[in-house]
Formats: sequence, structure tokens, C-alpha cells
Amino acid sequence: MANHSATKKDTRQAAKRRDRNKYYGKTTRNAIRELKAGDKKAYDESLPNVISMIDKLAKRGIIHKNKAANLKSKLSKKKA
Repeated sequence: MANHSATKKDTRQAAKRRDRNKYYGKTTRNAIRELKAGDKKAYDESLPNVISMIDKLAKRGIIHKNKAANLKSKLSKKKA
């Protein structure tokens, strides 16, 4: 365990960030899963929202930018 107060604070901040990132990632994965399960009209309506969520994950560094591009490509291909 860390002895310096700055290191303890850094550990607390890292835990908060990790929980927040897990939440954002899981929320986006659930949105993708619901998008795939929905009908055509719902798919067309919610696709821009899901793509926006994926972009935000890539911008924050939660997922890699190439993974984000692959996810968006697969979802867009299904729409077409």
C-alpha cells in the first residue's frame, strides 16, 4: 500500500476513472446490443446516437480508434 498522500490520492482517482470508464463502455455495449435486436425503424432512429457514443469512447481513450471505426462500419453496413 502507498505511504505518500499524493500516491493514495492518485490511487483513489484511478479507481474512480476505472469505474467511470467501465460504466461508459458497458452502457455503449448494451446500446449496440439493443440496436441489433430492434426493428428496422428503431435501428434507423437510434443509429446516430450509438455512433456518437462509440466516438466518445474513442475520444476518451476507452476503446481504440480502430475498434471504434470497425464497430461503426459494421453497424452502418447492416443499415444499408
